[in-house]
Amino acid sequence: MMVLAVWAVVLCGGLTAYYGYDLTSKIDFDVATQRKPLVRIMSLDGVNLANYGDRYGHPVEVGDLPDYVGQAFVSIEDRRFYHHFGIDLIGITRALVTNIWRGHIAEGGSTITQQLAKNLFLSPERSYGRKVEEVLLSLWLEVKFSKRQILSLYLNRIYFGSGVYGIDAASRQYFGVDPRRLTLYQAAVLAGLPKAPSRYNPLVAPAQAAKRANQVIDAMLDTGVISKQQARTNQYKSVTTANVARGGPNVRYFTDWILDRVTDYVGYHDQDMVVYTTLDSNLQSSAEDAVNRVLDSKEAEKRRAGQAALVAMTPDGSVRAMVGGKNFFESQYNRVTQAKRQPGSVFKLFVYLAALEDEMRADDWMRDEPYSVNGWSPRNFDRQHHGTMSLRDAVATSNNTIAVEVAMKTGLNKVIDIAHKLGVSSDLPAEPSLALGTSEVTLLEMTSAYAIVSNGGFNIIPHAITRIVGQDGKVLYEREGGYLTRVLNPVTAGEMNNMLAAVMAKGTGKNALLDRPAAGKTGTTSDYRDAWFVGYTADLVAGVWMGNDNGSPMDEVTGGGLPAHMWKSFMLHAHQDLPVRSLGKAALMRAIRMGEDDSWKKFNSGFSGGHK
Repeated sequence: MMVLAVWAVVLCGGLTAYYGYDLTSKIDFDVATQRKPLVRIMSLDGVNLANYGDRYGHPVEVGDLPDYVGQAFVSIEDRRFYHHFGIDLIGITRALVTNIWRGHIAEGGSTITQQLAKNLFLSPERSYGRKVEEVLLSLWLEVKFSKRQILSLYLNRIYFGSGVYGIDAASRQYFGVDPRRLTLYQAAVLAGLPKAPSRYNPLVAPAQAAKRANQVIDAMLDTGVISKQQARTNQYKSVTTANVARGGPNVRYFTDWILDRVTDYVGYHDQDMVVYTTLDSNLQSSAEDAVNRVLDSKEAEKRRAGQAALVAMTPDGSVRAMVGGKNFFESQYNRVTQAKRQPGSVFKLFVYLAALEDEMRADDWMRDEPYSVNGWSPRNFDRQHHGTMSLRDAVATSNNTIAVEVAMKTGLNKVIDIAHKLGVSSDLPAEPSLALGTSEVTLLEMTSAYAIVSNGGFNIIPHAITRIVGQDGKVLYEREGGYLTRVLNPVTAGEMNNMLAAVMAKGTGKNALLDRPAAGKTGTTSDYRDAWFVGYTADLVAGVWMGNDNGSPMDEVTGGGLPAHMWKSFMLHAHQDLPVRSLGKAALMRAIRMGEDDSWKKFNSGFSGGHK
């Protein structure tokens, strides 16, 4: 036994010498405090929409916090913290027995000191060598610092989820308070986060966070740091967090889209930045409410409509709201910018714009009768033909036969050219069915195209970043506006507006009719797989899509149904404090600002007509 003991000491000494030889090189507090640059994204009205990167708060001493804050962490993470020397042999033994009994790793034996050593100096690599280094560093920390200092370092360095490190940043992120003013229950919520910051994030999963916090409260009762009465009055089913971002949880669709574009503007960045955007947090909240209200309705459930997206922008392309889906935390796929779907009759915008550019007019008459192209015959939604009608009425009733005939008469290549001119970058094959919207596009593309008609024919690029400011207030990027170019004859834009206004006044878009001049178009694809409504007023352009991610059919959902209701709900809230403005006058004033002479005034007649 003595020989074995000697050899054990030799072996331990060898391991200590081997792993401890260059361990001092890892003890570098400059490296330990390195972090990813923080990118803050701000709304037009000054709301902090999201933070990306590593966010640290101000250092705090555990002695400056309420006693129950440190006790909450010790109770749930390391009950013998004040009694061990950095390594808890009892805890390790207990965890080993538990894991063997359950047949998998169900419990860990790391102390707060070990967690601090790992977070400060070591990589996330899981190996026996790294574990030995963790033990040695823990022993070094116990010699170097007092228990109170170790706990303070731990609270200032631990990760709390949402890119937040340290209890100061976490207190402000989740509860909007200084850590010195944390309540007992708030401290329990934060103490429950280090185990699984994503799973117990109170912003994402308030019920799960509450369940974990209740476990912390029970642990505090077991260790005797709180009374039964305190434990009983601090048990909740959900965590209430600070309303720090009025944009709503689904604003992350927008902020993720923004973050992907920061590098395009400033290149590689290794400094903290503030990105100022065009998004209006109040409009964003209205957009999210409109989407949720429709998707959560019994009608949507009955008709098997599982997803929706909404984007709103000004006529010059400044994005004001973006909802890329029902729930960002369940699916980060952005159905505004990434999803390519068939637009149905919403695509007819380009068919009739091409026809108007080819000197056809809204009052021209055509006959709705059987029509074939290379053996293919388009069918109207009601499977009937309606005789002679004007192009305006053909648009208003979303007549398919006339749309295909107009496209073939004008030329499919002209239709494709005008779609590309208005910002559609998706591939568009020159097939007769193109006129009915069988080629896939994004909601952002279609909404941008309608914005060009709404502004009188000036080209726009949908944009959302106005300014990027780096450290010390240095402006790294600032958008220069006002350089619009005309891509549509103003008479064409005005007459197209007249036709789209008829859609809402007497056609398929009646469910979207507002209390002010507006125009838009419905779209429904075969088997009801996609339903669209895109429309505008003098102040705002908005597009809505509904469908299912797997492409499964909905139950007779048309663009004039649920999407039109969603669009109207959003637009009513968005315009409640805005004066009524004429579409024509708004477009005319824009043309005058661009320096165009009075010869363009005649397009105003097209904007003014077609809507009572």
